[in-house]
Amino acid sequence: MHSTPDKDTIALLPPFARLGLDSIALVTTQAEADAAFAALTVVSAWGFDTESKPTFRVGEVSDGPHILQLSTPERAWVFQLHDPACRAVAAELLQMKGVAKAGFGLRDDRKRIIEKLGVEPAGILELNTVFRERGYRKDMGVKGAVAVMFGQRFIKSKKAATSNWANPRLTEAQLVYAANDAYAAIRVFDALGLGTVPGMTGFSG
Repeated sequence: MHSTPDKDTIALLPPFARLGLDSIALVTTQAEADAAFAALTVVSAWGFDTESKPTFRVGEVSDGPHILQLSTPERAWVFQLHDPACRAVAAELLQMKGVAKAGFGLRDDRKRIIEKLGVEPAGILELNTVFRERGYRKDMGVKGAVAVMFGQRFIKSKKAATSNWANPRLTEAQLVYAANDAYAAIRVFDALGLGTVPGMTGFSG
């Protein structure tokens, strides 16, 4: 069995190079959604994540996801799902067979997508499952995976994580946070050699 790096070990590593705003596309209109669809459908794997507005009151139920992030190793797209056209294209992409959608801790994302978009995502690849099958004892999460695969520290802003993802106008910090969760996932997917291995493990849908 392999051990997962702890927080103190990860804190000493050099930072992981994140995507900048020039490599992140915000998708809020039909035209932007169509352009994202055209760019994403020429590759066979995407980094995948969603964001939902946090709930703070007891019994409060989230109506998320409010954001869908999909990324290639070069560029990421952040879909705002309050727009019907963006929602329709997002649903079409998520249902697409033959494309791996790789990420961490995706069970809740899948459940919310089914509830909000009315589609069952296909080709979901839980990277935590892949690491467990390779001998890691516990869920890696994106920080542990980046530390193991690249010897680098993945920086996540707690302020951005708990921000209002339902806001019609996302901040630059939100865009960078959201896009890089998906970007790190596709980088880890590639580093694991999953794109070249037949019969990939960890799939659902």
